[in-house]
Amino acid sequence: MSADSQHHYLFSYGTLQLEQVQLALFGRKLETLPDQLPGFRLDMLAITNPEVIRTSGQTHHPIITPTGQDSDVVSGSALRVSEADLAAADRYEVADYQRRLARLASGRDAWVYVDSKAPA
Repeated sequence: MSADSQHHYLFSYGTLQLEQVQLALFGRKLETLPDQLPGFRLDMLAITNPEVIRTSGQTHHPIITPTGQDSDVVSGSALRVSEADLAAADRYEVADYQRRLARLASGRDAWVYVDSKAPA
């Protein structure tokens, strides 16, 4: 099995759920499963990268920060992605985000973009 055919989950709570963003980044609409991420808080981030704004059509994107509190929950979607899709998502996300592995409420392990200033 090549690296590009290996699938992962990417938890999206923001613009990666949008069809126009998926088509622009991945060339297709992704398999999407509703899910939640416990222990995180949702905030908004002003985006200044013109290409990201053009792709999403939005000047502010959601961003999450770990709180460690199970009562804090972020709703979103687990997107089924390949290694190449993860690389495309990494190029799309601005430096304010970093990709980490997390456990979703469903029990799936998924990559998720969190505030890059958040402690590891």
